[in-house]
Amino acid sequence: MEAKAAKPVRTALDRDAWIKGAIAILAEHGAERLRVEVLAKRLGVTKGSFYWHFKDRRDLLDAVLEFWKEGRIRDIRKQTQAEPGGEVAALLHTIEVYSSARNRKGISIEAAVRDWARRDAQAAAVVEEVDTERLACACRLFLARGLDPEEAQARSVMLYAYVFGAALMRCGSFAVDMTSLKAWIADRIAR
Repeated sequence: MEAKAAKPVRTALDRDAWIKGAIAILAEHGAERLRVEVLAKRLGVTKGSFYWHFKDRRDLLDAVLEFWKEGRIRDIRKQTQAEPGGEVAALLHTIEVYSSARNRKGISIEAAVRDWARRDAQAAAVVEEVDTERLACACRLFLARGLDPEEAQARSVMLYAYVFGAALMRCGSFAVDMTSLKAWIADRIAR
């Protein structure tokens, strides 16, 4: 007698699991490929179960943007916390975290959200909120160091222009010692 094959066990997904799955697709393929059918297939569930958690695709997209925004703002606030006198260390730490090669997954998501924002007003508004908070957090550190507001703002922009540019570049063969070069740049921005 032949044994019956066990039916695969379906797991129930909560809203966060759908959002995290959507972010993975976003990072790999962009917002235009973020479709309910593709997401359901990747998660191993039926498309119908999507509608237990979301009204429609736009509801999912809005949830993805909100999840990304909250995570980015929470992270930058954490990275830029500093006791009085520790502002330079916090700035250097922030530069290291955001420009490091180990941040590849994060930069893939960042690039995908920014690309999406070029075509979607809601995504553009969320990116602007996140950028404003990132710049404000860095600016507070520069102001606490005693820089005037204009220079604090300029250095904040320079800091983020550098970290995102450095994270996107693959320039290891450009200089013999990229680690020292990056440290020199970070020092010039933070001090």
